[in-house]
Amino acid sequence: MSKPIPVAVVGTGHMGRHHVRIYHEMPEADLVGVVDIDSDRAASMAKEYQTQAYKSIDPLLDKIKAVSIAVPTTAHVEIARPLLENGIAVLIEKPIAPDSASARLLLELANRHNSLVQVGHTERFNPVVRAMTRMQVVPRFIETHRISPFTFRSADISVVMDMMIHDIDIVLHMVQSKPVKVEGVGVSVLAQYEDIANARVTFEDGCVANLTASRLALKTERKIRVFSEEAYLSLDYQKKSGIAIKKDANIDLLKMAREQHADNLSQLSGVSFGSMVKVEPLQIDDTEPLRAELQSFLQALQTGEKPVVSAEDGVAAVELAERIMAESRKHRWEGADAGKLVMS
Repeated sequence: MSKPIPVAVVGTGHMGRHHVRIYHEMPEADLVGVVDIDSDRAASMAKEYQTQAYKSIDPLLDKIKAVSIAVPTTAHVEIARPLLENGIAVLIEKPIAPDSASARLLLELANRHNSLVQVGHTERFNPVVRAMTRMQVVPRFIETHRISPFTFRSADISVVMDMMIHDIDIVLHMVQSKPVKVEGVGVSVLAQYEDIANARVTFEDGCVANLTASRLALKTERKIRVFSEEAYLSLDYQKKSGIAIKKDANIDLLKMAREQHADNLSQLSGVSFGSMVKVEPLQIDDTEPLRAELQSFLQALQTGEKPVVSAEDGVAAVELAERIMAESRKHRWEGADAGKLVMS
């Protein structure tokens, strides 16, 4: 076994504390320190996980090889810049940056200093997504729903950047084609920015994706449906379950049905549609997504492989999110709040 990689975590809040916990448990990581401007929180976390607390990353620059950045998105460039300039690998929580210009700056810094960047789109490591990826379907239509109650944590950003960004990344990863047309609509209810949003994205290869996100629901739901010529997939991220409906051995019946003139399809009325398809549960493992993400990050650093979610992936997700928000804000509503979504 190779020597553990010295790592640190910047930001010990909602997500950062989980990075600290998992690094502490991983034999391939040596948790050198935790960094937070809240000294008491950092000290408490350091004590619990037998490491050192710092208010700044500077004292650690010559002691570490990898860092998780789990601070507010607006601080990503400020925190990541000195790390990248020192050749330290960084895992930046999603989204990679608050806007596409900042995202491209991080990508340029990484390329200039030959530093590894992985973006924390943890949903890519969800067992459901990994099971779906193994099927290697070519999607023709994708539908996503991501809804939850209001948490008051991310009221300063649009639900597109807060929640829909997960599904944007997954859709871009699955389709592997350029978005050529983007339509969007959004409504702000409690926050300044969109709390509910829907987007319809058409890709160069013809695939269409319909994405919905809301942080005003009374329940939590995270689902994706993928339609292709070979299979239909229905997956539930939260329940970690899913089914695949595929063409069965009765392919000749399906071919016959497709070749029949509409007037002649009645001849197949005695055939059970269920006999033409095969419904099977997806094989889903029980790996904790964040643990799989951190293991992948350190493995990429050790091997020199491209990270599963690269800086380029992070930039692409932010660029598409910006297009969706821009289209949403073009939409005009009747009534006193007609201009509410017009923002600078």
